[in-house]
Amino acid sequence: MTDALKRLSEEGVAIWLDDLSRKRITSGNLAELIDQQHVVGVTTNPTIFQKAISSGDGYEQQLADLAARKVTVEEAVRMITTADVRDAADILRPVFDATDGQDGRVSIEVDPRLAHNTRATVAEAKQLAWLVDRPNTLIKIPATQAGLPAIAETIGRGISVNVTLIFSLERYRAVMDAYLSGLEQAREKGLDLSKIHSVASFFVSRVDSEIDKRLAALGTDEAKALRGKAAVANARLAYQAYEEVFSSDRWTALENAGANKQRPLWASTGVKDPAYPDTLYVTELVAPNTVNTMPEATLEATEDHGEVTGDTIAGTYEQARADLDALEALGISYDDVVQVLEDEGVDKFEASWNDLLKSTEAELQRLAPSEG
Repeated sequence: MTDALKRLSEEGVAIWLDDLSRKRITSGNLAELIDQQHVVGVTTNPTIFQKAISSGDGYEQQLADLAARKVTVEEAVRMITTADVRDAADILRPVFDATDGQDGRVSIEVDPRLAHNTRATVAEAKQLAWLVDRPNTLIKIPATQAGLPAIAETIGRGISVNVTLIFSLERYRAVMDAYLSGLEQAREKGLDLSKIHSVASFFVSRVDSEIDKRLAALGTDEAKALRGKAAVANARLAYQAYEEVFSSDRWTALENAGANKQRPLWASTGVKDPAYPDTLYVTELVAPNTVNTMPEATLEATEDHGEVTGDTIAGTYEQARADLDALEALGISYDDVVQVLEDEGVDKFEASWNDLLKSTEAELQRLAPSEG
């Protein structure tokens, strides 16, 4: 075993686990990961919950109670998922207190079917914050066009947000702008800005998956030479944008009022292509004040053989820009790639949510008490 996870933490990378299930909570596994593997946060999404609940482990009693009460399937899903998030938040509360609210966070996603509805997204964010009722919750809102004003309004109400499904540099800048706008709204209302936190989840591995597919179709030597470079280059340029925005005069005014920086969070960091090192999206994206949310396999790989050598983003911007420019020169449209990925991301979460509703409905029907 290496001390890679400890080194990562010391370099300013918060290690969050991209997974949650009731079994992980009740078995003591989550507490163990916090205690031994430097895990300081948890992220969830519809796909994670769909896998957890369809496995059935630990949910039967609650499902039976919900069936007896004849609740709707939507209500059942929300009662189950918010219960897991609340319990995980309680386990992480000491980390939250020790880091002054920066870490010790658990994220829960708004219904992905609302991704293109600003008003419904804000209403759902308020409802989730109320339902979970823990200060160390982050409400996940997708960075769609409709999501941007929802992010600003939710932050403006003092609710901490994890912005998800960010693929493009332009959209990431719009996300940071929405965060600052939300803080400005909160300041006008007299809210305590120091209590509002946010992360911006910039997706990594899916960028390589999509671009590598297009490079393979080209098949030239120039195309092959660019395989596996786009995702890291894209994320590094996102960090450059973060540095610019959070050193601006607009930011300084908010910081002086007590505001916290919105940290970049590297999401989708499990490597999809076995030809690449399984720690690629961890060791190549080390920089201060970032979060890396890892599937458990990536966490274990990093612990076992990850080589953390210090900051791997500083000084890389010129090369990163050159890598993305080289893709454009080959006719691979960055704008098209990121739009495809956003559309796919929303569709995948919506499909998982629908699967979750179906499997939960089947369980409710199976466990429903017989009449009489």
